[in-house]
Amino acid sequence: MDVPHRPAPGKVTNVRDLRASDADRERVAAVLGEALADGRLTIEEHSERTSRVYAARTLGELTGLTGDLSPEEAQPILVDDRPVSVFFGRTRRDGRWVVPVKLPLLALFGTVELDLREAVLQRRHIVLDSLVLGGRIRLLVPEGVRVDVTGRTILSTRDLRARPAAEGPTIEVGGTLIFGSVRARAPKPSLRSRVRNRLGRGR
Repeated sequence: MDVPHRPAPGKVTNVRDLRASDADRERVAAVLGEALADGRLTIEEHSERTSRVYAARTLGELTGLTGDLSPEEAQPILVDDRPVSVFFGRTRRDGRWVVPVKLPLLALFGTVELDLREAVLQRRHIVLDSLVLGGRIRLLVPEGVRVDVTGRTILSTRDLRARPAAEGPTIEVGGTLIFGSVRARAPKPSLRSRVRNRLGRGR
């Protein structure tokens, strides 16, 4: 999970205007390569889009390059600050996605799952402005992230097993929870992730 540099006081950067990383560009380039290999893009289209990938400075510029190649849930980067809502079902956000400073969340007898392990936090303090009635919030966070439940809770449960660090980011679950539950976990990173991180630090 990444946290971009803090913007000027009083200024909230649009999620589409956040700076893209080299890893973000490589994610999009890989999708374009797959599209070329299976014939969804011509050589000329692939060349033109790839040039735009490596010239892109923001996440918004990157997302427009694969919109016609994959459904929303399969996009390499999801830039979406719309509320997360579910009614009698389950919804999930995972992969590389941008978490806005304040994310409205509605769960009516359903489950919202937010996987933040590869997400980009717009700020170091994120608020999930929740309205939960008979529903569940399930959070997967990386090590070092604190999860706090500050909202009004009525006959609701919380099970927070994150591994926060002193100066780590905070995910605050606010709002109102009635007959609901919040569960947060910080799974140990996979062997592949640990090796990739070590290689990255050694560059």
